[in-house]
Amino acid sequence: MKESPSPRIGILVVAYNAETTLEKTLDRIPEDFRSRVDEILILDDASHDATFTAGCRWSQADGMPRTVVMRHTKNLGYGGNQKAGYALAAAHGLDIIVLLHGDGQYAPELLPDMVAPIESGECEAVFGSRMMKSGTALKGGMPVYKWLGNRILTRLENGLLGSQLTEFHSGYRAYSVEALKRLPIDRNTDAFDFDTQIIVQLLNAGMRIKEIPVPTYYGDEICYVNGMKYAKDVVKDVLEYRLAVKGFGTCAWIPKPVEYAFKEGDGSSHAVILEKMRKLPPGRVLDLGCSGGLFAERLEALGHEVTGVDFVEVPGVREKCTYFHLANLEEGLPVEAGVDFDYVVAGDVIEHLSRPERVLTEVATVLRPGGQVLLSVPNFSHWYSRMRVALGAFDYDRRGILDETHLRFFTRASLRRTVRNAGYDVLDIASTGAPFWSLLGRGPLAAVLGGLSRLLTRIRPTLFGYQHVALLTPHAAETIIAGEHVDVQDILNPQYVPADRVGV
Repeated sequence: MKESPSPRIGILVVAYNAETTLEKTLDRIPEDFRSRVDEILILDDASHDATFTAGCRWSQADGMPRTVVMRHTKNLGYGGNQKAGYALAAAHGLDIIVLLHGDGQYAPELLPDMVAPIESGECEAVFGSRMMKSGTALKGGMPVYKWLGNRILTRLENGLLGSQLTEFHSGYRAYSVEALKRLPIDRNTDAFDFDTQIIVQLLNAGMRIKEIPVPTYYGDEICYVNGMKYAKDVVKDVLEYRLAVKGFGTCAWIPKPVEYAFKEGDGSSHAVILEKMRKLPPGRVLDLGCSGGLFAERLEALGHEVTGVDFVEVPGVREKCTYFHLANLEEGLPVEAGVDFDYVVAGDVIEHLSRPERVLTEVATVLRPGGQVLLSVPNFSHWYSRMRVALGAFDYDRRGILDETHLRFFTRASLRRTVRNAGYDVLDIASTGAPFWSLLGRGPLAAVLGGLSRLLTRIRPTLFGYQHVALLTPHAAETIIAGEHVDVQDILNPQYVPADRVGV
């Protein structure tokens, strides 16, 4: 049996004004570990001293691992320097990269212990924690105010993120390079809270973090961290993340889920549409913007045959729909989707289109006579949107009414105008309450606020309705001639001959 090759290990040394400490730190890399190191990357972040020269001098000594020494001509910042290093590690084909500070604050002697859990497949990241062993941080010279701040911030971050790390603020870390490739670290800050953001990204992606105890060392190195600003930034980061997962703000460094998280009975527009579909006889359904097929799966269970359309194919969607077509609705309905549908569902779709009227007009052509359209849109005249505008705080969110991908905004009146201009009669418009469960969970407070929202929505849907759900049918005007019903378009046809004139 062929053995798998050993992972390629790299060490990223971030250095700034580390002329006096860099070579001493590198000399402490265990000699028996050096042979396992494929590459050392020394990144001098535009130091004002001879850090770059010191790195070059060490790299040229006999018996050293392959070493690349780079000097940025512009200071990229602590986070920016790491971004450059991780990009270089990926470009050089490394499998594991260890972050080591050039000032000697973290023990190079423990490099073998830092990479071992990743080598064995236990985790995607290893953190060296100075707080795992009680009392060692203070004995190692960590100032009391820094120890206290570290403990308070770590507890706060654990509470907000649901994690159980002993320390969030260690700069001694090892990462799987493949794991880093899957994280949007290029969008992270260039400042010192980069390390916090990368923890949040790892947790959000469900990746595993293992901690090992490391000794604390504080020497005469200069600290460039503004403690108060750093504390404010890391708290802002975790709060921004918590709001982002609830849909508020944009938070570019946290990826948005591709699939729509539909939950039956959650009071959302999709849940309301599903309830309406339960009362309709089974038929052929065209589901526009079907996402991962969770909604289509429920329609299929009701006896409908669903053809899904979306511009992204979420894994598993073809198993949930009878048919699936990959298409961008900005370019119109895909011809291969077919015609003669009994129902077309467009749940939270048309607000993402620059010309929704065009797509709605096309939808009428694929419906069978008497077919129906069920669509939903967020209500821009909801109190939340009005308040943001009135306070001069208008901005986009990750989802909801102010979703950053929305190209059109609708009120109930503008929705009516849009669908009538596209050739539809409005059979019914319902409004949903605000989804407090999404923000507050399923607790009693969410239940009370949800009930109040539904009551206010019934009283004044234009102000308190979170989404509008419309049931439509293409306009089919008729007139009566000699006791028979005749479509207007037939009368306008010059070849039309009334029944009582046939043969005359």
